[in-house]
Amino acid sequence: HTPLPSHPRVLACSGCLHSPFSPMMGRTQEDCVQLTGRWYSIGLASNSNWFKEKKHLMKMCTTVISVTADGNLEVTSTYPKGDQCEKRNSLYTKTEQPGRFSYTSPRWGSKHDIRVVETNYDEYALVATQISKSTGSSTMVLLYSRTKELSPERLERFTQFSREQGLMDEEILILPQTDKCMADAA
Repeated sequence: HTPLPSHPRVLACSGCLHSPFSPMMGRTQEDCVQLTGRWYSIGLASNSNWFKEKKHLMKMCTTVISVTADGNLEVTSTYPKGDQCEKRNSLYTKTEQPGRFSYTSPRWGSKHDIRVVETNYDEYALVATQISKSTGSSTMVLLYSRTKELSPERLERFTQFSREQGLMDEEILILPQTDKCMADAA
């Protein structure tokens, strides 16, 4: 069994939700604050090997975002793993470019270039991540929602944007809803 480059539930649940609609220029700390709180992972698209191997097991999970004093994002993800709920914490470091963050997995050494493509703060956020590691790179797109359901238009936008990033239809997944671990989120 090959170790995962980064746990799929962690990545599926730990997108960086920072800035509003594209373009991302001129955004402030207040924008970042507006995106704190709980989000649900609705969609996940990826061309990585772990996604191909694990996508049949994946379910919706929760992510809670908070802002550190220096403007980075603390991301806490809660997801089902077997009969238990697992929690993971990640620190997303801000970059010079608004709406763009970086993260290096301490466990796998993979580097993540995370950018918020668009969001309206109170309904949804679309996030794209480029992941680089010694064995190659992959693309991931995440769709987050403040509720467990989103309009067909938002789902279609996620699918369309994922295709624009070069992902195939079989690499695009709307995550099945679950009640497991939803109440245990931070």
